[in-house]
Amino acid sequence: MKNKSIILLSGGLDSLVSLGLKKEELNIELALTFDYGQKAVSKEIEASEKICKYYDINHKVITLEWLKNITTTSLVSDKEIPSGELPDFGDDSAKAVWVPNRNGLFLNIAGCYADSFGYNYIIIGANKEEGQTFPDNTQEFIDTVNNEFDYSTKVQPKVVAPLINCDKNDIVMLALKNNIPLELTRSCYQGGERHCGICESCVRLKNALIKNHDTKYTKILFE
Repeated sequence: MKNKSIILLSGGLDSLVSLGLKKEELNIELALTFDYGQKAVSKEIEASEKICKYYDINHKVITLEWLKNITTTSLVSDKEIPSGELPDFGDDSAKAVWVPNRNGLFLNIAGCYADSFGYNYIIIGANKEEGQTFPDNTQEFIDTVNNEFDYSTKVQPKVVAPLINCDKNDIVMLALKNNIPLELTRSCYQGGERHCGICESCVRLKNALIKNHDTKYTKILFE
């Protein structure tokens, strides 16, 4: 049986680069984007649609209205999203943007699609840098979900995190090396027309671009 895969696609840096790196090898056919009422949802969907068109894969948006109703995270509520520079982001900012069981939920929904339609792999953009703050971005988490799928599905899809040993600097380097279209990414927690440049997601991306001596995408995304 020919391998075919699903990717969790937010439109952000990590999911875009994971898609670009594994599109052919794992035959990624479907991208799932989740709407849980986050402030940036319209921009995330717009970016994901452009990415899927570029890579010629199917795209589905899954709405989870109830998830917004059970969390007070700053990503969905009137609370201010933390901003600053990298030294300013720590446990408090992580708590402020935490959505309960988000990656666990998203992967299990993807597991349902895999079991129903015979997908062998599920791709997620988990990475080392975010794994230092968020436990659902670690290899241990991925291994645990794979163990669960061995019991909860018939297809037994494998979750793959191509960037699990990479920090943001590595991820941007891979994107530049492999001509992945970073102009399509939307990595901002805010819902404005352009990247805000001061939320944690923006700061991490901008710093990685600068460390890679990039001027093209720094200008496109942040100027």
